[in-house]
Amino acid sequence: MAELVHAHTAGGVATITLDSQHNRNALSAQLMAELTTRLGVAQEDDAVRVIVLSHQGRVFCSGMDLSEARGGSPGGMGVNAFPAILQSIWNSSKPVVARVGGPARAGGVGLIGACDLAVAARSATFAFTEVRIGVVPALISITVLPRLLPRAAHELFLTGEVFDGDRAAAVGLVNSAVDAADLDAEVRRYVDMLALGGPGALAATKRMLRRTRPASMSEDFAAMLSLSAEHFAGEEGQEGIAAFSEKRPPRWVPPP
Repeated sequence: MAELVHAHTAGGVATITLDSQHNRNALSAQLMAELTTRLGVAQEDDAVRVIVLSHQGRVFCSGMDLSEARGGSPGGMGVNAFPAILQSIWNSSKPVVARVGGPARAGGVGLIGACDLAVAARSATFAFTEVRIGVVPALISITVLPRLLPRAAHELFLTGEVFDGDRAAAVGLVNSAVDAADLDAEVRRYVDMLALGGPGALAATKRMLRRTRPASMSEDFAAMLSLSAEHFAGEEGQEGIAAFSEKRPPRWVPPP
């Protein structure tokens, strides 16, 4: 059986590539199983600092493989695997960057929403097509709604309208939309910046960004003071301070 998800690690970057071009990189059971494995390996590899989720072929990801959903059997779609993949990306201690060079639909947009950062070609298109086939964009809403402007979310979820990379950037789905020829350079720009951060600091900052805020400001200040002090006094924080003073890169920065 041909492999549908490839992985390559170099210079501290693990690139995970969807390559199921016969079905527009749809989320088949096989692709999801391989993606789960590739994500797990990258997250456990101490040499990996940043993960890039990319694709081969014209389409980033067309969503669930509907050929496996006929007969109304969600189990046949591997639907239980999809939330686990979204959680794996969302909760990854290492930053995950989506490289979107082509269309993304439904579950494919959910993958983009789960990533910390996303870069798209202006020519890439997006749509929440679920309502047009009589289903609800329920699972992907968990990762997409925190990204989208509320008014845009209502419009795009309810209409299923197709929109381009520039609109995706304007409503918050992606961080940057560039010409297709500049896509890899823009992804590299973000990856290089992320690799400058301390691994522990990046993981802690991700948790901080996604935490539930306490009811009172005084509680919040107390929690954040504790977090700040812990990392200032920690080994990584002390190395970063020493490197700054000595005008050298910290030890965690991958070699050029």
